[in-house]
Amino acid sequence: MSRSFMPQSGSHSSTTAPATAAHPAAGHQDGESQSPISRFFNGLSRHLTLIVLIALVAAVLLGYFAPAVAIKTEPLGVWFIALVKLFIPFIIFLTIVSGISGMSDLKKVGRIGFKSLIYFEVVTTLSLAIGIAMAYIIQPGKIDKTGLPIQDASKYVKQGAKGFDWLQFFQTNLTLQVLVLAILAGIIISLLPNHSSVRMVQPRRSLFEDDDDDLDTPISPVPQTIPGTRDKIIAWVHTATKFVFLLLKYVMYLAPLGAFGGMAFTIGKFGIRTLIPLAKLMASVYATMILFVIIVLGSILRYFRLNIFTYLKNIREEILIVLGTSSSEAALPSLMVRLEQMGCSKPVVGLVVPTGYSFNLDGTSIYLSMATIFLAQLYNVQLTTGELLTILGILMVTSKGAAGVTGSGFIVLASTLTAIQKIPVEGLAFLLAVDKFMSEARAITNIIGNGVATLVIAKSEKEFIEPAPSAAPATV
Repeated sequence: MSRSFMPQSGSHSSTTAPATAAHPAAGHQDGESQSPISRFFNGLSRHLTLIVLIALVAAVLLGYFAPAVAIKTEPLGVWFIALVKLFIPFIIFLTIVSGISGMSDLKKVGRIGFKSLIYFEVVTTLSLAIGIAMAYIIQPGKIDKTGLPIQDASKYVKQGAKGFDWLQFFQTNLTLQVLVLAILAGIIISLLPNHSSVRMVQPRRSLFEDDDDDLDTPISPVPQTIPGTRDKIIAWVHTATKFVFLLLKYVMYLAPLGAFGGMAFTIGKFGIRTLIPLAKLMASVYATMILFVIIVLGSILRYFRLNIFTYLKNIREEILIVLGTSSSEAALPSLMVRLEQMGCSKPVVGLVVPTGYSFNLDGTSIYLSMATIFLAQLYNVQLTTGELLTILGILMVTSKGAAGVTGSGFIVLASTLTAIQKIPVEGLAFLLAVDKFMSEARAITNIIGNGVATLVIAKSEKEFIEPAPSAAPATV
């Protein structure tokens, strides 16, 4: 199946890009009529998932056998993430403005936002509780801490001691800022007057008319509709959206290079040897997140007559990009397009996905709760039921700040440990050694959870339309 990064035309209220813009070679039935460049990009689009997977395998081999060379590939991953991040504010703004301004019922916009926040809070709280429970069942911290790799965590400890600041969280979270601005702009545009008018236009004669009788016959004026102010703005937004997604489609062809650079650098710099002492912790975190996705998120989708494995198959390309780059933001734009292709309406995708990237961090929540219990077990700190509930309550608030800032997960963890005042904050030094490898599991679980949330909200709001069989819907 060809997987493009342009929105597909559907039956939703908002306008999406035409199918011909999704592929450089669209419209050519005969492969021989395509130019070599068109054939190249068309083939690359069809096999992009496989190419990313091959790049990841090659990166692991390079990092293991030639770590010095692998470390030098870091700019490939960094530049790719930075390039994709340039598109995120524009995509969020244009998608939300287009969706809200095209909706006749602003109350529905508020209902979608409120329902999303309730869903985020319930599921993230559940993920925190599951993380604590699994940490007590598996007990990853029951190991000898002598000989464990230690790195300097002082900068996180100092920042964590300041506590959690909601104002700073908003000021440093560009996604959230653009989200708020887009919602306000969409509401303002939807309230603008839209008085269209009709004027009579005299059509021009064809240059090929050579009949003297026809030339003497007057041509009657024809009516022409002049769109109102709101329609003009919405049309401009749709045009800009098509252009941005067209550029993004070509940028995503660089995903194999970004994934290669990110994975090769990680293996080359940190090495597989650093995983051995804390293998039990890593295995516990990965196993918990896998179970969370299959059982918890799978059950949620099952309730709405959707299949978790079909859904995961649909976003396999985004998962591989996140695996290679360790950044869920690298796949945010393509995830939004993919969810529209699955059947979610543009307004729901535009509202839920960007908000979820700040407030629906299932993978991060699991990691934070398990890391807290891991450190308690590592230092033989016994926690009472009341203290566990306190940890859960603190993480329910502070975990929302683990997005948008590099190293924010450690800052949140440090502020949580500081608030508890029972588990040594210095224990963060042990976690730093393997954090790069666990960040991939966090980011993948986060992006899967945000996609599930979007499908759920779209289904519950009747903003989900079953796509054609060729679009591989996530239905059962």
